[in-house]
Amino acid sequence: MSSRNPSLEYVNSIIFDLQKAFWDERGKGARFRVTTVGRGYFRDKCLARITAKDLDSIISAIEKVLVEEGIVEEQSSHLEDRLLRIRVKGCIHQPVERALQAKQVEPFTCIPANLIVLAVEEALNRPVELAEIKVEDDTCNLLLVIFEPRESR
Repeated sequence: MSSRNPSLEYVNSIIFDLQKAFWDERGKGARFRVTTVGRGYFRDKCLARITAKDLDSIISAIEKVLVEEGIVEEQSSHLEDRLLRIRVKGCIHQPVERALQAKQVEPFTCIPANLIVLAVEEALNRPVELAEIKVEDDTCNLLLVIFEPRESR
């Protein structure tokens, strides 16, 4: 296999095409079908970094991975009751969101958000839903809703 790395522009154009095709097929329902995109990456890069079982530590672990891997420049979060507001600056996938917006498609998936969702669900057994993505300048403002823990079986 070749050791060449494709350009980020190429990768993001493919991601855009896939997301746009999925949106054309499912509309807003597409959002609920892409919540686990990034699961393999989460298991490979993030899961071992989660050493504490509290929300702040989990979010911090995911943030460190995202910054170290060059996926985002920085990330911050604020919890208000069950609402987790996340600010992601300089995400490498933001061109995909901008291209979708240019086609009048509201952003419906976010890999950094998915990684946090997967982490909270795995470590705390609490369902999480991505409720909103707003793109402003070089920042995405995300709103996640964290629900009560699932009942043990």
